[in-house]
Amino acid sequence: MKITRIRIERRTLELDPPFHAAWDPDPRRSFEATLVFVETDEGVTGVGSGDTMDGFERYEHLFLGQDPLEIDRHAAILEMLSFHAGRYWPLEAALWDVAGKAEGKPVVELLGGVPTVLLVYASTGDRRSADERAESSLALREEGFKALKIRIDRTQVDDGVAAVTAVRDAVGDSMEIMVDLNQGWRMPGDLSPALDRDAVRAIADRLRDLDVFWLEEPLPREDVGGYAALRGLGIRVAGGEMARTTAELEAFEAADALDVYQPDAVLAVGLLRARALALRVLERGRWFTPHTWTNGIGLLANLHLTAAVGGGPYIEFPYDPPGWTPERRDFMLAEPIRVDADGCLTVPNRPGLGIELADASL
Repeated sequence: MKITRIRIERRTLELDPPFHAAWDPDPRRSFEATLVFVETDEGVTGVGSGDTMDGFERYEHLFLGQDPLEIDRHAAILEMLSFHAGRYWPLEAALWDVAGKAEGKPVVELLGGVPTVLLVYASTGDRRSADERAESSLALREEGFKALKIRIDRTQVDDGVAAVTAVRDAVGDSMEIMVDLNQGWRMPGDLSPALDRDAVRAIADRLRDLDVFWLEEPLPREDVGGYAALRGLGIRVAGGEMARTTAELEAFEAADALDVYQPDAVLAVGLLRARALALRVLERGRWFTPHTWTNGIGLLANLHLTAAVGGGPYIEFPYDPPGWTPERRDFMLAEPIRVDADGCLTVPNRPGLGIELADASL
């Protein structure tokens, strides 16, 4: 089998009303999804999605005419390109989709696991008051969620902690609460200073008293020592979601700086590299549960990966209605991905990633 064509499509959904994410000063009025199609001479087409793939056209010759099943080769090239150009990991997801379809197996089996059911947490992101967030948490509990994540704007820490407090008061011990400070990366143009170690330590102390399940991206990703120091405060520390290289993640490993490793398979280091990391950290008793805030295709790639390695105890499910819903997130799919009444997702037991596009272009 040979790769004959790589096709990039950008699809846009207009958002009305807009979605105002806690980590972004500008409301999002549209949502763009970039789809990557890998076509082969045997009629098998794989699809991936995640990052923008801007500029990839200059490098597609490195893959055309090659065997799509030589994923080790392709992952090595994608690593090089992440240095020279951009994050082109959605291509690797598409290659796994090809491989699964060619072998008649779901990707989870190719990665060493079996289709299963995973517990998820509702990953919220809209800007809301403490009272609104508390009300939202009760609605999420009614839908079956056992856990949720709240973003705290580093410029409005007191408001963020107030929201966490209100949620804890509302749900008691019936839900786990994760908190994300979003200091591991920045939106373009954000030049405001990061919270320093002392400020983050004070926040961690307050969140520990609220029985927060983990504190995510509390510091800039290069401050490995700071992450390691926070682990001694009695609160789990999570990070690595947007790591640009495996070396970044290995630095966290070497310092034993994280309780929860979160590299996104379609944004960070790809499925193959993330799988190797997951097996190592799980062996050491740490958790592996990737970031999934892209769209339903990226969510499926991370779902297969997490199930294959035995990750958990939860997987991220971007969900914060009415601003962020499965219909908005997965507008390119025939059916949005939804959790069941028990707050779980089932890994599709179909060849490849199990993607069904709305326009049947596969």
